[in-house]
Formats: sequence, C-alpha cells, structure tokens
Amino acid sequence: MPVTSAPPPLERAIEDYLTYLRVERGLSAATIRAYRGDLADFAAGDGVAGSWAAGPDAARAHLGARTRRGRPGEPGLAPTSLRRRAASIRGFYRFAYGDGLIERDVAAHLDLPRQPRLLPETLTVAEVEALLEAAPDLRSRALLELLYAAGLRVSEALGLDREDLSTDGGFVRVIGKGDKERLVPVGDIALDWLERWMTEDRARLLAIAHVAPDRGGPLFLGDRGGRLARQQAFAIVKTAARAAALPPAVSPHTLRHSFATHLLEGGADLRIVQELLGHASISTTQLYTHVTGERVREVYTRAHPRA
Repeated sequence: MPVTSAPPPLERAIEDYLTYLRVERGLSAATIRAYRGDLADFAAGDGVAGSWAAGPDAARAHLGARTRRGRPGEPGLAPTSLRRRAASIRGFYRFAYGDGLIERDVAAHLDLPRQPRLLPETLTVAEVEALLEAAPDLRSRALLELLYAAGLRVSEALGLDREDLSTDGGFVRVIGKGDKERLVPVGDIALDWLERWMTEDRARLLAIAHVAPDRGGPLFLGDRGGRLARQQAFAIVKTAARAAALPPAVSPHTLRHSFATHLLEGGADLRIVQELLGHASISTTQLYTHVTGERVREVYTRAHPRA
C-alpha cells in the first residue's frame, strides 16, 4: 500500500498495530501485553521516535544494544527474550509497511537472532547410581532403572503393558511419537528390578482393580491399581533426586538424556543411539555429541598438566 502522508507518531502506530492484533488477529490479552512491553521499550530508545520510519537502523541499534550485557541503561536480554523482542519489532514493521504507514519494507531487513542451542542437562554415571539407590520403594526403583536402562520418554514407560516387556529376550516394545514402534534392549540389572516389582508389589496392586487386564495390564501401576500417572512418575524422580542431593531440575527426561550421553561416551554409534531413542531425525540425536564434547573438554582441562 503506498504511503499517502507523513508517517504517524511511533506511539500511535504501535497502538494501531496492537488494535490490529486484538481485533483482526484475535490474539489473547496476555500476548498483546507482551507485544506492548517489547514495543514500548523500543519506542523509549534514544532517537527512536524521530527515526523509526526512515529505515531499519533504529531497530538494529536497539536490538544490538540489547545483546550487550552490563552497559548502564541498556540491560541485556537472554537469547530467547532477544529473539522474541526482534519478532515483535519485525511484526510491527511488517504491519506498518503493509498499512502504508512507512515507505520502506523495514521488516525485510531485520533478521531474527538464531534460536539458541539448549544442551540437555545430564547426570554423571555416579550421580545416576546415587539417584537409583535413593529410590524410596520397589516400584520407584524399577521405574528409574527402566528409564535409564532404555532411555525411554516417561510417557513411553508409563504406556507399557506387561506384554511389552520380554524378560527372556531382554527388551521392551515401545510405541513412540507418531505411533512408531521400536524394540529397545534392557540390561540385566534393570530386568532384575522389574522382575522383583512384577512378582511382589505389582501383583498386589493388580489385584485391587478386580478386572481381567488387557495385555497383562499396565507395567507400572498406581496405588489404586490403575496405570501410574505422569505426575506420580515425576514425583518419584523428584523424591529420589532430593534424597540423593541432586539438583532440583532433575526430571524423568534427565535420565533419557543421560542414557544417550553415556552411550556416546562409551563409543556407541550415533545412528544406533538415534534408533534407541526413537528420533525421527539424526540432527536431534547429534545434540548429544555437543554434550559429550563439553564433558571431554572439562575432563581435559581438569586432568591435563598443561591445559
């Protein structure tokens, strides 16, 4: 749309954009508040009000300042927050150009910061052993052993039925994302704990349901005889982590990350780890190579006399 007059004041243009988001896009009040905060901070920058419509320089300077941490009056932003701020400003400029408020397509000259690569949190082998030893009961120990031994997502472990576990073959049949089936080996130690759980406490809980179970019934049962809930599984991990004096951020997924990292550190092929984890893309599994690389550097720095 061609510009028919001088650009409006920045504050008015921002209000027009927020009205557009609310009325035409139907965004929630919380989302609009986030946009308002981002754009208000942009508008408060030195010289921005008079130069915002001239080109991308004002926006670039604002975002550049926000990447520099520690400067007085220019607080730095975390990478995810900076990316959101850039998306807010680019969306505003796209609206302003499309609505004929400015002459130049400024949004086309604003790049979003790269999505930060978040390395998964992992435990050392010793920390995993401490977590397992801190399990408060037989069910908890069997679940934790399986999560670590097979690298399962918690939803996959809780979705297992008794018939999905082959104690003779030493594997579990898992239905992962996209309903894809895979067979995952389970080590002897985990199998021993699973057999103890099935022959002792599980048999008692299974009798509570008073219903003939399909496919042998859920592998992991709650206190009332139904399938163990996700919240209960999280509580089990948190309780054991607290008892083992591990960080509070430890979750069931931490055991999955640790499973993959320890396999790669032990020399496992990346493609095999991808298959065990049920990743559709090898790029997802490659994230763990960065974790092992960090750990190698840590060991080198700590151990080498000239590091």
